[in-house]
Amino acid sequence: MDVPTTESHAPLLQGLWKCVRTGQEEILRSVYLPAACALLTHILLCAPFFALDALGNVCQRVRSWRIAADSGPPPSLRRWFECFCRVLYKYTTVVLPATALFQLLRTPELPDLAPSCWRLFVEVLACFLLFDTLFFVWHYSMHRIPWLYRSIHQMHHQHHVPFALAAQDASSAELLSLLLLALSSAWILGCHPLSEVLFHLLNSWLAVEDHCGYNFSWSLHSLLPCLGGAPHHQAHHSVPNTNYAPYFTHWDRIFGTYRASALNSHLR
Repeated sequence: MDVPTTESHAPLLQGLWKCVRTGQEEILRSVYLPAACALLTHILLCAPFFALDALGNVCQRVRSWRIAADSGPPPSLRRWFECFCRVLYKYTTVVLPATALFQLLRTPELPDLAPSCWRLFVEVLACFLLFDTLFFVWHYSMHRIPWLYRSIHQMHHQHHVPFALAAQDASSAELLSLLLLALSSAWILGCHPLSEVLFHLLNSWLAVEDHCGYNFSWSLHSLLPCLGGAPHHQAHHSVPNTNYAPYFTHWDRIFGTYRASALNSHLR
């Protein structure tokens, strides 16, 4: 009796994996790939919210969609540009070389077969649950240990009302630590490269969505009640000793740090 292969279970994934691998192994094994992709993905995912904030500065209708609609206009183009320069500088001077060293130790494998759809789903979900747990512990520690907060995390809290690009506007040490937490989550679980790529893409999107300042009916937290989303994280920026978890709410509920967000705007 023949044992079915992964390819027979997920021909589309296998075709995608073959396409990605063909002639691209050197790029896929590059130690600079994770940090470069993290920065580029973040910038691209921020683009729609950049357009919304630009429109919001001249259109009251767009401004009313913001969670903190009464806290002033959206961030200006100058503020976006200054934030972009800070993030780019920290990635090129610290995050890129440091994660390259991490990747040298990691030496990721490139298997011949793609994962099954079920394995892809389980690995991505497991990555999110592990990353959410590690982030919660690290974030809680940065707020509860004064020298960690002053030297690492305080810079991120300059944004009392966050915006999309501000998800990466933190100290070099914090940016590096969060990227290493994400990479380590996939490494610890032994994820297939496709699962890891999907996890990092979704992780970038959720980080942007958490900081975007908008609460849409199509946002992922509106579709999945287990997620906190932008209202949950904006409450953390307003009351910093609450809502430490990045995405899910269960750890905050368990440890009594959960705070329900009071939206002062609504969809029209």
